Amino acid sequence: MLQVLKTDEEAPARVGFTVTKKVGNAVVRNRTRRRLRAALRHVASGNDLSAVDLVLIGRDSTRGRPFGKLVADLEHALKKGQAL
Repeated sequence: MLQVLKTDEEAPARVGFTVTKKVGNAVVRNRTRRRLRAALRHVASGNDLSAVDLVLIGRDSTRGRPFGKLVADLEHALKKGQAL
């Protein structure tokens, strides 16, 4: 899940990650957060993310999702949220 807030500043994007305890123990939540961070790094390397605040919310399905599909989902969500 992705939440996007456009800002007036032309500063680089600010990003926050959140994964609730419903997803699993600390090890599982941290792994989910690392996967989201890596997917965002992969997407941001080819695109200009500026003037937005992003919050990526990790769900239980994020943990087992193949990385290629996770990146594609994130790209789709960023386009839908008009951050790209």
